[in-house]
Amino acid sequence: MVEECKPVLNTGLRGLIIASSKISDVRGSEGKLIYRGYLIQDLADKVCFEETAYLLLYEKLPDTDELVAFKEKLKTERHIPQEVIDALKTRPHGALPMDILQAGIGLLAHHDSDVRDQSRDAALRMAIRLIARMPTLLAAWGRIRQGEDVVSPSSDLDHAANFLYMLHGKVPDHEVARFLDTCLVLHAEHSFNASTFAAREVASTKAHMYAAIAAGVGSLSGDLHGGANVRVMEMLKTIGSIENVESFVKKTISEGKKIMGLGHAVYQTDDPRTFILAPMSKRMGERVGETKWYDLSKTLEKVAKAAFKKEKGLDLPVNVDFYSASLYYSIGIPVDFFSPVFAISRVAGWTTHVLEEQFADAAAKPALYRPESKYVGEYCGPDQCEFVTIDKR
Repeated sequence: MVEECKPVLNTGLRGLIIASSKISDVRGSEGKLIYRGYLIQDLADKVCFEETAYLLLYEKLPDTDELVAFKEKLKTERHIPQEVIDALKTRPHGALPMDILQAGIGLLAHHDSDVRDQSRDAALRMAIRLIARMPTLLAAWGRIRQGEDVVSPSSDLDHAANFLYMLHGKVPDHEVARFLDTCLVLHAEHSFNASTFAAREVASTKAHMYAAIAAGVGSLSGDLHGGANVRVMEMLKTIGSIENVESFVKKTISEGKKIMGLGHAVYQTDDPRTFILAPMSKRMGERVGETKWYDLSKTLEKVAKAAFKKEKGLDLPVNVDFYSASLYYSIGIPVDFFSPVFAISRVAGWTTHVLEEQFADAAAKPALYRPESKYVGEYCGPDQCEFVTIDKR
């Protein structure tokens, strides 16, 4: 007899522990983010993105020689095949950047013989190539869609500075490059979020590294995961000035809508990354002679938090997107590149999770992901449907 139908709570797996991991820890109630045992505040203040990627991939911070060698390895892997550049030039200039990035990852796979090798060493080599080449891919698209010549990677610049150089066609100054580098550190990893889970789920089938990372990019392209800082920037532009903040917040609450950048699925207190991003946003605004977006963000945070507390009894934490929007905008990153720039950082975490998923000790490695669902369709019950041939329907 078929089991009687009962209502099913669709949780989206929230609150369920589905695997163990040594990579990062998000302590939402404490407002802490930890990579391999290190607080994000310490890493953002003291290391560069390359050190962070090394920490994630190799489970320890590099010494001087190891860091030099790792940086050189990334530099040698930055160039992408001309065939990939040529393929990008055939794409419509209005294509969504996240779609281009996802498709470009598939193209890169075609030129990597390691996709046929299921060893850990091959997976690690592919991980390093993806970390090195995704910025080149994205910057190339940024130039192509503007009808500009593609800028080849520089072997003289570090990771963040090289991306800005390839995107804008000029070497950024040290402070601007450092700000982006810090952003890449902050966004490199965040435990089992939607895109990381997507990458791990694909990796659990023993698909190669490129397939798993393309899945992560696809997940990040969705409005409920990536793109929040895009919507923050659009919101700030809609508000326009500090004088409009209170009326905007009042209208938003009355219509039952959200303030983008406030609230988080995990953090019950302000995202620790915001305390690093906010001062950089202010400083970048000062550099470009327009603190408007930072000032607007700061006022909006204060007014919205107070209003939601008063009207709804809600304590809304600030999330990572709230100040990264104005910071990226001041750096000169196109708004529709905000999520792809997030991806060229998060690829360090994604690839590390793929390695853990596929090559952890058997006792620590989850099985092929295969969750169950509860059938609640029309014919759920003790009687099955009687099949009727098409001529009698």
